[in-house]
Amino acid sequence: MSLFRGNSDSLPRLERLSPPAAMPGGTIELHGTQLSPAGHRIPHATIGDTVAAVTLSRPSRANVQVPEGSISGDLVFHRNGNSSNPLHVRVAVPMAENLHPVANPAVDANGQVFATLSGDRGQAVPVSIFRIQRDFQMTPFVRDLLNPTGLAFDRQGFLYASSRAEGTVYRISTDGEISTYAEGMGIATGIAFDPDGNLYVGDRSGTIFKISPSREIFVFATLEPSIAAYHLAFNGGGTLFVSGPTTSSNQAIHSIDRDGNTKVFYQGLGRAQGIAFDIDDNLYIAASLHGQRGIVRITPRHEASLAVSGNNLVGLAFLEDGCAALATRNALYHVDLSIEGRPLI
Repeated sequence: MSLFRGNSDSLPRLERLSPPAAMPGGTIELHGTQLSPAGHRIPHATIGDTVAAVTLSRPSRANVQVPEGSISGDLVFHRNGNSSNPLHVRVAVPMAENLHPVANPAVDANGQVFATLSGDRGQAVPVSIFRIQRDFQMTPFVRDLLNPTGLAFDRQGFLYASSRAEGTVYRISTDGEISTYAEGMGIATGIAFDPDGNLYVGDRSGTIFKISPSREIFVFATLEPSIAAYHLAFNGGGTLFVSGPTTSSNQAIHSIDRDGNTKVFYQGLGRAQGIAFDIDDNLYIAASLHGQRGIVRITPRHEASLAVSGNNLVGLAFLEDGCAALATRNALYHVDLSIEGRPLI
């Protein structure tokens, strides 16, 4: 039985979706033929059984907004009573709510996800860090930590959290017990471990500190004071990458070699925030690209494209099964991207 309905000369035909994944509220761009309106009838789309609005319609291109409540499924374009071939779209679903992440979530060796309720600077909150289990059950993990910002695990399973209010990095046991690991980090934001167990801490003024396993503290690199070292991640070659949100629409991601030498890796993003790598050293970053917000994929050859469409994203973390946890300003979402993330330690 054919999936298509209507006169073959007027059937809409889908060739590809861009990007192939979206948050609820995100926009998917359709590429194909016979996608413009016919007569006075406005085209629409469906994702599974859910109707999705078409916000732009041209002969070879159309935009579809993913509605709230959607789940991953086949996207079909409907025009003047005719239906296109289906293409699969991946839709992120809620994972945990009532949070306030300001950077990437962190994932432990058991696949549990940790995210912050950071609050405004200087604001104390009842629970500072939550643990989200694999079945999406959320439980309090850490209390009384002021403005937790960056999160990272070491090889022993300890969670580390920076406090941008105190300039302190804390070490947290698997039971949620807190101890001070390092102080005097300025406005401490992004944190990341290298393969040798050194911890790198970004200061909002652009300084990046290196803390050895014996807790000796060095200034590893400095960026221009206008560049906040808010988000840090290492690629497979041991190069440190740094991003930080500004009001510029031509923002840069910096790379820093093992000797602390900095250079611009990519420029042309808006509000660049949390970053992560896959095993092929493609970089993924919560940012805007050419006016479209979401998760941007940048290859080692500096080629950028939108991987996930969605608003209010501040970070992401890859899970062990090809899925990812996406952080917005107040929640986490779960989506299957079929991407293997690079181990963080």
